[in-house]
Formats: sequence, C-alpha cells, structure tokens
Amino acid sequence: MKLPADVPWLNDAEALALCAALEDAGFQALFVGGCVRNAVLGADASDIDIATDATPQQVQNVSKAAGFKAIPTGIDHGTLTIVINGAPYEVTTFRTDVTTDGRRAVVAFSTDVAEDARRRDFTMNALYARSDGTLVDPLGGLPDALARRVVFIDDAAARIREDYLRILRFFRFSAWYADPAHGFDADALAAIADHLDGLAQLSAERVGSEVLKLLTAPDPAPAVAVMERVGVLSRLLEGAQSQWLAPLIHAESMLDLSPDPIRRLAVLGGEDVAIRLRLSKADARKLDALRALTEHAMSAAELGYRHGHATALNVIALRAALFEAPVNMGDARAATLGAQATFPVAARDLMPTLHGPDLGAKLKELEARWIASGFNLTRAQLLG
Repeated sequence: MKLPADVPWLNDAEALALCAALEDAGFQALFVGGCVRNAVLGADASDIDIATDATPQQVQNVSKAAGFKAIPTGIDHGTLTIVINGAPYEVTTFRTDVTTDGRRAVVAFSTDVAEDARRRDFTMNALYARSDGTLVDPLGGLPDALARRVVFIDDAAARIREDYLRILRFFRFSAWYADPAHGFDADALAAIADHLDGLAQLSAERVGSEVLKLLTAPDPAPAVAVMERVGVLSRLLEGAQSQWLAPLIHAESMLDLSPDPIRRLAVLGGEDVAIRLRLSKADARKLDALRALTEHAMSAAELGYRHGHATALNVIALRAALFEAPVNMGDARAATLGAQATFPVAARDLMPTLHGPDLGAKLKELEARWIASGFNLTRAQLLG
C-alpha cells in the first residue's frame, strides 16, 4: 500500500532531504508513528518522526556532512533532533527494550525494523513509511488501523508492564481514533483490570497530560465510561463519575462549543483534581471557577456580564448536563447580551453626594437593577 501523494509530510522538502541524506549514506530512513498512522486514517499530523538503522553517531555524521544541525535531545535513547532551515525533525535509531520497570526502559540499538516495531504500544502505531509513501508494516498492524481498532502489540499485559501509562494511552487512542462500533478490545480491558495497581507508579504530570489529551477528543464519553467500569477512573480521580459527560458533549454541540478538557473535568467531578493531575495554576483556577459558578444561582445574563461569554456558555452547558435538562438557547442569547453590556453608571456620577461604603452600596444596588432590567435601564433612568 502507498499513501496518497498529497500527504503533507511526503512533500516536506526538509524531511525528504534528511531521508535522502541517510539513504544516500546506505541507511534506512522511515517515517514512523503518528504521522503515518494519521495518514492512513485520513487525519492531520503535526509531528514528523523518522526511524533509522543508523546509530546516533552515524546520524550525526550524515547530518554534519549534509550541512544540517544535529542536537542530542535524547541520544541515550537513540534520538537526535535534526534542524534543517529552522525546522526540527526527530530521528531515532531502531531500538529494542533490554529491561523495563513500568516507567522507563533500558534500550539497545537495532538494525531490525521489526524489533523496533515490537517495542511500541499499539499495532496502529507500528506503521512505517518510506519517503516515496510506501508503507512498511512489520507486525501486520495495517488492518487494525484501517478498521480503527486499538489493539496492543502481541501480549497486552506485557506491553502494559513495560509502561503503565499505556493504560491511559489505550483510552486516549480509543477516544481519538477507534470506531465505536467495534467496542473495546476485550484482551486489552482484561489486562488493564489486572494491572490497575501500576497506575500508582505514574507521576501526576504524566497522568495529567494523558487525561487532558483524552478529554480534548471530539467525544471521549465512551472511553471514559469504560475507564470507570474497569476501575481506572476511580484510581485516577477519586469520586469522579462519567455519567454526565455524554450529556455535556451533547450540550456542547448545541452551543457550538469546541472541546475543552477543563470544562469536561468539571463535569466529571472528583476530589483534589488539580493536585492529582498536576494542573497548571490557570487551569486549576478555571476548574474551580466553573464548578462554583455551575452551582451558583447567577443568571445566564449576569454570567455573561460578570465572567464573559466563553465562561457563561461553559456554565450553561455544565448546568444542562448536571441537571439533565435541555440546553436553554434563551440563556445562551442572554449570556451573549450580558457579555456585550456595559454598566452606564460610574462612581463619579454619584459623587460627591455619596462616598466610601455608601457609594459602593449604591453602585451595587443600581447595577443589580440594571441587570434585572435585561441591561435596558439607561443612565438617566438609573440616576433619576
């Protein structure tokens, strides 16, 4: 099988120049990983990774001779970043795992692409492509990719024990790439259920990164529901529940909202989420605000006025999901109106008659009347 000629990275001049330099020196140069998988699936790809049978030192020598800059970003694991005309490309030597401990691996370099493929996680990620677009499928993973099946390579339990993060990657890839009609691979779920204790070995940073990527998928609800059934969700976020995620996804579609992992975290609930996922300070504040505003009785119009259009729509979607109610499009319109409104009275309008606490109290009273009027009362009406 050959990939379509219009795949962007097959027309990337710098990437092709790098492949040509390696091939001219007698080495293999194969595109690998997400860029190949996504090309097979017809999805966009961002990162361009290249695998080769050349050792890191040989890659460095070839790059230098071709006038490329080589940066040893992960040379102990066989990876160099080659910079060509300002564009970076990761080149990694074929590898095989010597030992693993559930978090990291000791690797040995290899000249066998099948050995390199066998150390990867899922069959759809063990696809390679030559610079002319010809697919190289050492483990027979192409049928799984074409059918959108997320399947571990060989023995699922062994792959999980190599790196327990693969439990979360299974659900992330299922959310992004799997065909829901196929369900979830039974062998994978059985292996995951048997290895839940391994999740405790993972850092909060790694877990948080995977969870946010999962929740950014167009519809992660089926994957998260299965995570809950096999016990993964409760291990990650004690007290979290998946039942309101699907209603939230529906509410998002009604309001034309793009996927937002923090909004979706808010509907899942759970204890100490920001700590368990090591969220950034900004994301933690956003999560706390969404949870608090969803429970607050503030109207949609006031939400828009006080917190902006985006936050107001987020809260409207969350309320619809948690209260199991249809999205009120009137609330959406009110939020838009509120976000555009500007209070027509300023403190100077009440001075010098009022000052200090009395001034603040009067401003709040007038603002409340103005909001209650649907932002219709004018400055003159408020001051009259």
